This record gives sequence, C-alpha cells and structure tokens, in this order.
Amino acid sequence: MASAALTAAAAPMAAAAPVRAADGPAGTAGCRSVATLLAVPDASRDVAWLRESLQVAVALELATLPPYLCGWWSVEDRSGQAARLIRRILADEMYHMGVVCNLLVAVGGRPRVADVAPVYPGPLPGGVRSEVTVYLSGLTRPFVHDVMMAIEAPDEPLARSAGASPGIGDFYDALLDVFRTTAPELSARGQLSERIGTDVLEPVTDLDGVERAIGIIKEQGEGTASSPADAFGDDHPAHYYAFGEIYHGRQLRETEDGWQFTGAPVPFPAARPMARVPAGGWSGVSAPVQDLLDRFDTAYAKVLTTLEAAWADGDARTLRSAVRAMGALEAPALRLMETALPDGGGTYGPQFRPPGA
Repeated sequence: MASAALTAAAAPMAAAAPVRAADGPAGTAGCRSVATLLAVPDASRDVAWLRESLQVAVALELATLPPYLCGWWSVEDRSGQAARLIRRILADEMYHMGVVCNLLVAVGGRPRVADVAPVYPGPLPGGVRSEVTVYLSGLTRPFVHDVMMAIEAPDEPLARSAGASPGIGDFYDALLDVFRTTAPELSARGQLSERIGTDVLEPVTDLDGVERAIGIIKEQGEGTASSPADAFGDDHPAHYYAFGEIYHGRQLRETEDGWQFTGAPVPFPAARPMARVPAGGWSGVSAPVQDLLDRFDTAYAKVLTTLEAAWADGDARTLRSAVRAMGALEAPALRLMETALPDGGGTYGPQFRPPGA
C-alpha cells in the first residue's frame, strides 16, 4: 500500500488455500505456527510448505500496521523526527506485506487477509517472539520498547540480548532456503506493481528477485549482522534501531565501544494520551464513542477485504482503492484519541477489530 496513508513445481491453487486447524492460540488461521513450520525436516519443505509459510508471513506483516498506526496517529506534531521515522517504517511494512503477497501468488497461492487479521492485545501471528504481547496505545516510551522494538528485534542483535523463541529473521531465512532448494516456477500472473513509499512493488519472477525481496524485508526491519545503520543503502537505520532512537532519545552512533544511542538528540514527541486498548475492546461506552468505534471497524474491514480482492483479481486499481480506504481510518481514530475515558486515564483509541471478532 502506498503514500496516501503515509503498500516440486507449483501447481496453481484453488480459489482459497485448504484450511487446517491453527496450531495453538498463536497460530494463523489455517496455518501451523512458525515453530512447527521450522521443525519440518528440510527434505519435507516443499512448495506446499512455502505457500503455508508465506501466508503466515502475510499475517505477520499485517499485524505490525495497527500498533504502528496508533503510535503515528497519536503524535501531535508529525513534522518532528520521531513521527517521520514512524511514518517511514509504516510505508516499509506496507511494502513488505505487498512483497509477501506477491511471493505467495508467484507460487500459486492466494493471500488471505481478512481472516488472518489479529485481535489486540495478543501474540504475533505464528508465535514468533512468543514473549511479546502486541497491544494498541498512543506513543509512550514503554510502548516503543515493549511493542515496536520487540516486534522488530534482530535475530543477531548488535544492541540487545538475543531472545530464545523463533524470530522473524529466522523465518525469512528459512523461506529463502526453501525457494532455493525447491526452485518453484514463479508466475507473474496476479502479482501487483505499485509504488509504496520509497519502494516499488513489482512482480517476482526468478530466484534473484526472491533473494532481493526477502533481503530488503530483513534489512529494512532488523538491519544486517554487520551494521545496524545498513538499511539497504538508504539514509535511515533499520526499524529496530530507528525505534531505539525514539526510545533512547538519541541517534545511533558507532563508538569505540560499539554501536550506542549517543548521537544527536531525537526528542520524544508530545502525543495524544490514547490508553491501552483492553482485552475484548472498549466496553460500556457512550453512544457517540460506540458510533466512532463502529465507523472505524467498518472502514478497517473494507481495507482488509479490498486488499484481499486486489491480489485475488491481480488488479493494482483495487490496491489503490485499499489505500484510499486506509485513509478513511484516520478521522475516526483521531476523534477517539481526543475523547477522554470516564475514569480520566487517557483517551479512547481504535480497536482494529477484524470482521467476525
């Protein structure tokens, strides 16, 4: 999605992927958890494994957008450095989602979006970073640290302690390995082309394209093992370190003692005090607040279903319609963020309740 909000040989699949029971509470609808997928022996990781894993990747990339949008919308002055960093990351995540949707289409799959949208608070799809609970709130330092940085944490970090559960980088490495070993035929039919932020989404038709696409996702998100400043040749640090600059209030710099957040100041912005959305969403609300919540969730459902339709039809115009639908989310979100809770503990905010939740 794009600037308006800030996008064995493979046999063709049927209209929808066959659905199996999700593997535990962190599973993505119709798919096994990342840990279970990574436990499949290398010899058994075939094109069907690729399709299932790419569907989990779609859910993972989608799951980052609501918390990042809440953080960005809550910032009062979006001309500041922190807001610009978050907006860039949002555009990157939209691009990443577009990439994995294209890859899934390339191997004969059809991305499911509406039925894999997560409910917040909750774990990341597929059980990656199982220690992380993703919740929605306005921008605060704990939110930056516990949600934003936790989602993007590198598997080979230069400025944090490594976690034990499977990470997103581990998962993408495994996906690339299976593309290499299975060498599936990649079809351009149904893939989409669109400018998304500073990136250009385009069909992937060979292994070189797969390697570049997955490489961009990894390096924009978590950086390389050699330098956190390396975000695929642009002038910005990878997502984990960009969020780290917001959290620590300083730019990341290489010193004699390694990479540290000791550079120029990054002022923490004033933000609307959106409270943390409780489990089950807001309850006992007034009629005007309920109307805003319903308006937002109706618009969000349209975003999800339009995104799904874009790849089902292979139509970039439908993708642009999804971007316009996303733009309609902001007005009710801001009105909620400016409506005080009865107990005085901040303001309301969007719930991002998917259809049927």
